[in-house]
Amino acid sequence: MAFQRDVKPFQDSMHEECGVFGIYSAEKRDLSRSVYYGLYALQHRGQEACGIALSSDNKILFHKGLGLVSEVFTEEAMDKLPEADIAMGHVRYSTTGSDTANNVQPLVFNGKRGKFAIAHNGNITNAKKLRDAMLAENILFQTSLDTEIVGTLINKYSDGGYVEGIRKAAELLDGSFSMLIMTRTKLIALRDKNGIRPMVLGKIGLDDYVVASETTALDAVGATYVRDIEAGEMLVISSKGLQSTKWANEKKRFCIFEYVYFARPDSVLEGKSVYQARKESGRQLAINFPVEADIVSGVPDSANVAARGFAEASGIPFIEALAKNGYVGRTFIKPKQGMRESAVKIKLNAIKANVDGKRVVLVDDSIVRGTTSKQIVQMLRDAGAKEVHLRIASPAVKHPCFLGVDMQTYSQLIGAYRTTDEICEKIGADSLAYLTIDMLENACRSDLPSPCDFCTGCFTGEYPVKMNIKELDKQIFDD
Repeated sequence: MAFQRDVKPFQDSMHEECGVFGIYSAEKRDLSRSVYYGLYALQHRGQEACGIALSSDNKILFHKGLGLVSEVFTEEAMDKLPEADIAMGHVRYSTTGSDTANNVQPLVFNGKRGKFAIAHNGNITNAKKLRDAMLAENILFQTSLDTEIVGTLINKYSDGGYVEGIRKAAELLDGSFSMLIMTRTKLIALRDKNGIRPMVLGKIGLDDYVVASETTALDAVGATYVRDIEAGEMLVISSKGLQSTKWANEKKRFCIFEYVYFARPDSVLEGKSVYQARKESGRQLAINFPVEADIVSGVPDSANVAARGFAEASGIPFIEALAKNGYVGRTFIKPKQGMRESAVKIKLNAIKANVDGKRVVLVDDSIVRGTTSKQIVQMLRDAGAKEVHLRIASPAVKHPCFLGVDMQTYSQLIGAYRTTDEICEKIGADSLAYLTIDMLENACRSDLPSPCDFCTGCFTGEYPVKMNIKELDKQIFDD
């Protein structure tokens, strides 16, 4: 079986691949529960599977499985995990490798320098080429993950130690990756040369360090934010403290969709509050694309902050038009084709008392396929809305993403071949407007002396990593 991107039933929203969390402690203690809380705070980044690995008494142990953090890590499972001085965890939504138990991370390797574990957020775009080269050397693989390819490369080049092996492996990787590698004595954070996916460093007390995908996970364990891991940086945390090296020096191009949708609103990434970025996006929508209406509402939950920004800038009151079922996650049973409309109604329902006879401005973070947007507009009309005006807090998604987002073909994208007016007509809204690239970038740019630039490939088709989209699109199961 050749390396593959799994072919998943496409849903009308983007999905991030995963979240990582790791902790290094100066003394042995119950780190598994700290990782549990960190992963719980990152659950929005992946709901298919999760795992924890830890270093205890010169051994690397792990527990992982399919399901949510609360489902996999029962009290019984947690009681079996010993005290440790290093631990790491992972939550996953698969974009590379199918959602099977064999592909759950962290992956643990029996390497030439001893055991090590690895967890990865992102997507290695030259994974097939690297895998094929190693298969030619009679190196075998047990999963369909690009993470296993990285771990195999690390082992291959680790004659001088795992730190050397990680650096040499990183130089061969294209694409996006924020990853954690744990040996028996070290926790190592590694970020791709463009810093596409997020990764932050925190500290607990004087000597304990935490690395996570978002600052909200630091907050969950009482850690203080120190800084973002830099693009092209390898940070080694051990009994010697922090040792940072730059294995690459490229321009940072942070994924702008972290601000639009993926990250939690209470996180701060690259010096910018996600909440403030979303609120400013909504303000810019109101200023640049005004409309006469009676109420403003957001598609819960990710668009609510932008909707509040729109309401403040326009003077139109923010009133909930849609109620969300809080007990339905992203992993609820996938509906058959004929039941997609019912599936949307399970998650969302119009609040008739708030929309009946009203002109509604509905703010959403993005439109991908368009089917859900169409159903929501009809849902509001059925509840008595006189008009429904869609305002989108990002530009039209016109291009696929191969850098850690489950949105990989043009056929999935309503914005790829249609104008704004055509999309508006297909969705059935009274009007539709998107933020421009400049408006979104300005809303997301931090006040730091040297704010980062952004990856906007899904809007512009210009990626920070060289990619052959036609070739990448062929990386499917080859039985």
